[in-house]
Amino acid sequence: MVKKFRPITPSLRKLVLPSNEELTRKKGKRATVKPTKSLLLPKRRTNGRNHNGHITCRHRGGGHKRFYRIIDFRRDKDAIEAKVASIEYDPNRSAHIALLHYMDGEKRYIIAPKGLKAGDKVMSGKGAPFEAGCSMALSDMPLGSVIHNIELVPSRGAKLVRSAGLSAQLLARSNGYATLKMPSGEVRMVSDKCKATFGEVSNAERSLRVEGKAGRMRWKGIRPTVRGTAMNPVDHPHGGGEGRHNGYIPRTPWGMQTKGFKTRAKKKSKKMIIKDRRKK
Repeated sequence: MVKKFRPITPSLRKLVLPSNEELTRKKGKRATVKPTKSLLLPKRRTNGRNHNGHITCRHRGGGHKRFYRIIDFRRDKDAIEAKVASIEYDPNRSAHIALLHYMDGEKRYIIAPKGLKAGDKVMSGKGAPFEAGCSMALSDMPLGSVIHNIELVPSRGAKLVRSAGLSAQLLARSNGYATLKMPSGEVRMVSDKCKATFGEVSNAERSLRVEGKAGRMRWKGIRPTVRGTAMNPVDHPHGGGEGRHNGYIPRTPWGMQTKGFKTRAKKKSKKMIIKDRRKK
């Protein structure tokens, strides 16, 4: 569900926001619950600059202050049941997060899967049920399972399929490896000792969001982007020319191709990739 607004101001004319109905709210109030202080860390902004102060990532700066939420990507508390206390907003990622209260008293955040709500029970480990939010090794999962939060190396924490609305599918298992179909269409192998979580990542309607005005992008810490065609030849490969023209190969300001050009390092092995995401 998304919310559209009656255009009583120009900035509301195109504004489309997610309804965020999944988030846990206080009783009788519209406000959502506050984050758990023990699971917060200060987040220092770099504004796209490296240790020399040089800009290495353009169009970043400003924006609202944020705290980092410590997320449990390892899910290593096996065979201990946890209750979902709340589903919360996280400003640092596209997905929602879930606060878990374990039976031994510990609290942890995880990425919330679709359909998980406050009061549900989740568990990790071999004996966990095959339900959304439960985590276990790929070797223990039934074939055809829809999963997210997948590890690349056992016990190092989830690296794959963590963004809003994404999910992968477990296709096969053989010789200590599991075959996965990724959201991009790529089919690849991962060690079956790696853990993953059942379900699809929450907040799928985030892709329908329209900010409506430049100021909302500034609140998020994103600065304006100038088109290359609007620049001079000295500033960009697309710059210059008499009037508009579009006979160039799309490039970055430093001359590298930007569409379809493979940037994967040649020293990286491709033996785990069965089907490339570009090949149909």
